[in-house]
Amino acid sequence: MRVAWLFEYPTLHGGERSLLATLPGLRQERIEPVALAPREGPLANELTRSGVPLVPLHVTEHGRRPPRDVLRASLLAQLATLRPALLHANSLSMGRLSGPVALRAGMPSIAHLRDIVGLSAAAVADLSCHARLLAVSQATREFHLRQGVAADRTYVCHNGVDLDLFGPRPPTCWLHGRLGLPNDAVLVATIGQLVMRKGHDVLVRAAARIKDCLPNVHWLVIGERHSQKAEAVAYEAALHVAVASAGLARRFHFLGSLESVADVLPELALLVHPARQEPLGRVLLEAAAAGVPTVASNVGGTREIFPDPAMARLVEADDDEALAAAVADLITSPEEREKMSLAARRRIEGHFDVRRAAEALVGHYRAIASKTERSE
Repeated sequence: MRVAWLFEYPTLHGGERSLLATLPGLRQERIEPVALAPREGPLANELTRSGVPLVPLHVTEHGRRPPRDVLRASLLAQLATLRPALLHANSLSMGRLSGPVALRAGMPSIAHLRDIVGLSAAAVADLSCHARLLAVSQATREFHLRQGVAADRTYVCHNGVDLDLFGPRPPTCWLHGRLGLPNDAVLVATIGQLVMRKGHDVLVRAAARIKDCLPNVHWLVIGERHSQKAEAVAYEAALHVAVASAGLARRFHFLGSLESVADVLPELALLVHPARQEPLGRVLLEAAAAGVPTVASNVGGTREIFPDPAMARLVEADDDEALAAAVADLITSPEEREKMSLAARRRIEGHFDVRRAAEALVGHYRAIASKTERSE
């Protein structure tokens, strides 16, 4: 079965990684994707490495997006040439773009809901053209149902992780060496795009609260800012100012994007994820699979990953005091971190194995390809 995967951006983030991770399981079931995506960039490189054919589709050109009707006409023409069995839009935005196109083409289609964002009535109507909508968490599904998305075609489809790639391993201290730090330095990291919703500013405030009682902790900020909007640029600049003002310039390390998160995680004592909004954080799944204890804000689908306090420490969003207390408690309690590591790994093994995610996706593909549930 040929499936057309529709991507918007050339970048390789959680949504793209989550879909690509299912590729071995899909291929075992004789499902072969072809990607409609930007011609160049990290995503294109990974598609090539994975042997996924790429048909160039540029939703944004030179920082500007053509009118929606123009994009839809282009997509319709490409689908007519490719003639896939079904279309899978890998984001809410691409789901909105492609919904009317798939309906017009008479093609079974799926849109992934990977964001918790407000929708207009027009956006809901566009998404409703798809046979199925796949929400990455129950929290995401419930949010969109309240906006008018149809319950009978909206399913929860959790992401999964490769349990062999992301597994508990002893640290090698390679990252300490790269940063010029002694091997006994304690590394605490946050991993994600430099955007306000990820809450890096909350982490800086929390670190300032406990800098004197934890002088051996070094804070790693892994990720980049991709938005060129003025507020995004100002947010990143403000983070650096706040770090310097807190006297933490020598203990905060902005590392940008690193090639392999799987190699970074074993070097960490703790992952901190102070997001203000998180449908289902992929880095939380990866850290738990790698046995890295986690402190995270209790937003979106995070509690679906960690339903038991033994698996992770969850605090309220924007509460830097609670975040600092949780970090300090775990850093000074190695035995507690070890127990949490084991509990989190068991949780991922039981519920978020990528093979399970691939099986679920295959089921959705087959159900709509047969058109047994297609609403015209």
